[in-house]
Amino acid sequence: MVVERVGVSFEPELLEKFDRLLKVKGYTNRSEAIRDLVRKSIIEAHIESEDEDIVGTLTIIYDHDVGDVTNELQHFQHFHLGEIIATTHVHVEKHACLEVLVVKGKSKSIQKLTDHIKAIKGVKHGELVITKSTV
Repeated sequence: MVVERVGVSFEPELLEKFDRLLKVKGYTNRSEAIRDLVRKSIIEAHIESEDEDIVGTLTIIYDHDVGDVTNELQHFQHFHLGEIIATTHVHVEKHACLEVLVVKGKSKSIQKLTDHIKAIKGVKHGELVITKSTV
């Protein structure tokens, strides 16, 4: 693979913080960390501006005793069989469940699905992480 060199300027304090973060994250050099940040930014910008095919995970925490949350989530997942391709359910505390949904589809549709699930009464928190297979 051909690689081009570019120069990047940092204020000393910012570079120091960046280097500490790299060490914590396990990067062996700045270049790979910067490439990862650039890839992530390109994916996010492209997905936001287009209705792209994406894959990702929606992780939610919910209280299974609030309202009809369990049935609503199950019903909603059955209604979206084409977009929710797998789920994992974990009991984390007496009333708290964690569920991870593996999703695939058009970005606007997945975002709509995410917003709907996060709005269900009893869902405490939800986080969508998306990517593409190519950058």
